[in-house]
Amino acid sequence: MPSRRDILRLIGASAAAAFAHSLGATEERVRFPSGAVIRTVLKDLPPEALAGGATLFHEHLSVGADFMPKVMAQFRILLGPDAMLPPLPPPEQQRLLRDLGVMTEEMRSAAAAGVACIVDAGHPDMGRNFQFLRQLSLKSGMPIVAGAGYYTQPFYPPEIARWDEDEIAQELLRQVKAEAIGAYGEIGTWDAMTPDERKVFRAVGKAHLATNLPIFTHTNMGKGALEQLDVLESVGVKPERVAIGHLGGIADPDARVQKTICKRGAFVGFDRQGGPQDADNLPAVMALLEAGYAEKLLFSSDFSFASDLKHSGGAGYAMTVTVFGPKLRNAGVTQSTLQGILVDNPRRFLAFIPRMRRGG
Repeated sequence: MPSRRDILRLIGASAAAAFAHSLGATEERVRFPSGAVIRTVLKDLPPEALAGGATLFHEHLSVGADFMPKVMAQFRILLGPDAMLPPLPPPEQQRLLRDLGVMTEEMRSAAAAGVACIVDAGHPDMGRNFQFLRQLSLKSGMPIVAGAGYYTQPFYPPEIARWDEDEIAQELLRQVKAEAIGAYGEIGTWDAMTPDERKVFRAVGKAHLATNLPIFTHTNMGKGALEQLDVLESVGVKPERVAIGHLGGIADPDARVQKTICKRGAFVGFDRQGGPQDADNLPAVMALLEAGYAEKLLFSSDFSFASDLKHSGGAGYAMTVTVFGPKLRNAGVTQSTLQGILVDNPRRFLAFIPRMRRGG
């Protein structure tokens, strides 16, 4: 006989499934410019093709084996050896993220839970494997958008130090010509913006002007968010083409930094949603909704740990929809508003009119 805990888990899963399948149930509510596409690794899609579910704007489907250990090592340097950090899954479990069969089933599970598209936030300096993304999309049927660019100072290849911003911009254009890239991201600052990171941000801005690809960023728990937007704007990037990331890390229920970013026209990324601490973001999200900024919010989970896979007993890649979504509904957010945030906003952010021929 199932235990009481099993029964409650099934009831919760049923409620989450009902919520997820209500996404995309209404008629198309967004108009896109003529010629706008969302560029996935397999083909360019009209934005309307993704109206049937959530688009997750910042996840990880492919990173090198050494990437997450390097991330944790950098956090140890930044925060000190006694900092409380989530434990990395053992290497044999983390390898599941590079298992095509396992990941194919994860994508199918995410689609069944209401996910229509996933953006991979990796690129070469993270060990991202573009061909793996193509195979994964082909086998699973999940549309995948691939990012490009450079991550943060500790992860830069040596040439960044000697290249000027125009040379970096040319390399960013080369990446777009070589592969079917749908966004520049995640482009980050590790703590305070370094001179090399400023150079990379300006180069990304210049590459954006040549391609019209959207840009999404990495901040260290929201630090330097406004400076990132300042630097991108300094080379002519329009704020509405930018999403500033990891802003759920700012412990401010009034969401003052996020409101400033929204007021300037950029998107705000709450992109670590779906875990036990994401309820801490509810006051800031509600403050932004009350201020009238629902159209500037983007949600995702920054999926990186194999322990969160369905295969490992976790919530899977749909956790933003199935775990965080019901928390928002319980907090009083309407289904229509959630439809706008999870389905409409990421399509408006990702849709662009290409200025260069599709790569790859």
